[in-house]
Amino acid sequence: MSLNRKEFDILILLEKEKGAIFTQRELAKRCNISLGTVNTTLGGLTEKGYIDGKNQITVKGCEALEPYKVKRAIFIAAGFGSRLVPLTINTPKPLVRVNGVRMIDTSLDAVIAAGIEEIIIVRGYLKEQFDQLLYKYPQIKFIDNLFYNETNNISSAMCVRDLLQNSYILDGDLVLSNPNLISKYQYTSNYLGVKTEVTDDWCLQTKNNIITKMVIGGRNVYQMFGVSYWTEEDGKKLADDIKYIYELPGGKERYWDQVPLEYCKDHYKIEVRECSFDDIIEIDSYTDLKKIDSHYQ
Repeated sequence: MSLNRKEFDILILLEKEKGAIFTQRELAKRCNISLGTVNTTLGGLTEKGYIDGKNQITVKGCEALEPYKVKRAIFIAAGFGSRLVPLTINTPKPLVRVNGVRMIDTSLDAVIAAGIEEIIIVRGYLKEQFDQLLYKYPQIKFIDNLFYNETNNISSAMCVRDLLQNSYILDGDLVLSNPNLISKYQYTSNYLGVKTEVTDDWCLQTKNNIITKMVIGGRNVYQMFGVSYWTEEDGKKLADDIKYIYELPGGKERYWDQVPLEYCKDHYKIEVRECSFDDIIEIDSYTDLKKIDSHYQ
C-alpha cells in the first residue's frame, strides 16, 4: 500500500526522531501542513497500524517507508575542473580543499550520516588520486569513465545508467553546508534549487513546484544545484533516455541533466526541492574559492 505525501512526511519525521513526542501542532509546523490535515492523517496512519497510540512509528510503519528508501549515492566526479586552474592541474576538483576540507567530503559525510550504504564515484581525470578517499570512506566503489576527456559529463552518466533507480546523483564539486539536504527517504524525483529573483547561472523554471524548463539565466526562478534524486520508475526511464541521447549525433557533447530536463522532459514529472544559498555552494571559479577561503587570497 503506497503512502500519500502527507503520510510520508509525517512518517519520515517520526522515523528520524524515534522516541520524540510531538503534539499535532508541532507536527503541523515541522511538516508544513495544516493542523486539521495532521489530525486526519494521524488517524489514517493509526488505522493502518503505521503509528501507535502515542504517535510513535511502528515496525509496520517502517516497512511502509521501504519503497521510498534511497539505495545509493552516485557522484559525478570525472571532469578536469578547468575553471579552477591552477589548483586542478595536479588535483581533481572534488579533492580541492575548502577551509581545510575536501569538497567531496562535505557530501560524502552527509550521505553516510543519512545511512546510505552504497556509494559510487565516477572518476576520470587523475583518477588514482581518488584512492585517498578510501582511508576515510572504505565503502566507496569507483567506476572509471575512460571517455571523460572526449565527451561532456553525459559519458559519466552512461557509466552508471543501470544504477540510477532509487539513487541520488551528486556533482562531486559541491560544498554542502547543510547535511540534512541528504535524507534516508525520498518521495519523488527532484532537483535541489534555490529560489532567486535573478541569476545568470543554470536555473529551473517551475509550475506548481514541477520543473518545466532548464535555462541559463532568468528571473523568479530556482538556481539549480547538482543534487538530484531518481525514483525506481524514473531511474529506469533515465537509463534508456541517457543511452538514446548519448548515441545521437552530438549527443556526447551534452550535459546529462539535459536529458530529463530538456530533451526527454515529457517523460518525467520532476519536483524542485527548495534549499537556500546557506545550505550549499557551487564553486565555479578560482575567484569564487577566494571569497569563501582566505587561504587562497
